[in-house]
Amino acid sequence: MLAVLKKEIHSFFATPIGYLVIGLFLLANGLFLWVFKGEFNILEYGFADLSGFYFLAPWIFIFLIPAITMKSFAEEKKQGTLELLFTKPISLLQLILGKYFGAVILVVLALLPTLLYIYTVQQLGNPVGNIDLGSTLGAYFGLLCIAMVYSAVGIFTSAISNNQIVAFLLAIIICFVLYYGFEGVAEITNYPLHNFGIKHHFNSISNGIIDSRNLIYFGSIAALFIFFTKLTLSKK
Repeated sequence: MLAVLKKEIHSFFATPIGYLVIGLFLLANGLFLWVFKGEFNILEYGFADLSGFYFLAPWIFIFLIPAITMKSFAEEKKQGTLELLFTKPISLLQLILGKYFGAVILVVLALLPTLLYIYTVQQLGNPVGNIDLGSTLGAYFGLLCIAMVYSAVGIFTSAISNNQIVAFLLAIIICFVLYYGFEGVAEITNYPLHNFGIKHHFNSISNGIIDSRNLIYFGSIAALFIFFTKLTLSKK
């Protein structure tokens, strides 16, 4: 599994696409938080917090993570190397997990530079250091949970499609439905469906409340899509 994980990370950074995807993530967040005027601009907001970042990041993830995962299995099938991987002394689950954790690590690498935002906001506070570290760390943990779910979705759509673009678009649709779809339906129908959506559980964690129900939710969704991926590939 470690060999597959290393291969995924190396292949991602072996081309400019890897740097471009991470660069676009940081650029989009930086422009909205520090340059563009509006409700997300920290300097204009009047409060030293990162609520704008916590709102934007999950939406950007909907496009970023499918871009990372779309080639995981679709590219292998296109090049005819998937069958070769099946002959390696590694189980199917280990193969899937190697690619899955490779994607998660890449998202973490994209998040690491944003830790500078915490220091910047801490210095902007009045008095200096006036920032709720509990909710801040909780929000970052919530973003990691979202990354784990989106990566599992992306791996699954890459497994069911031979085309990277199709896998990319399918992952975007599923991630959007999981993040906001249930809440959107709840607002229209007044049925309490928001509990089934990622947004509800992420908002709970970002408040600094690490509830076991939220952890079970994220873990179950990620495990479900990994199972679907294994089921899809086992038929091949």
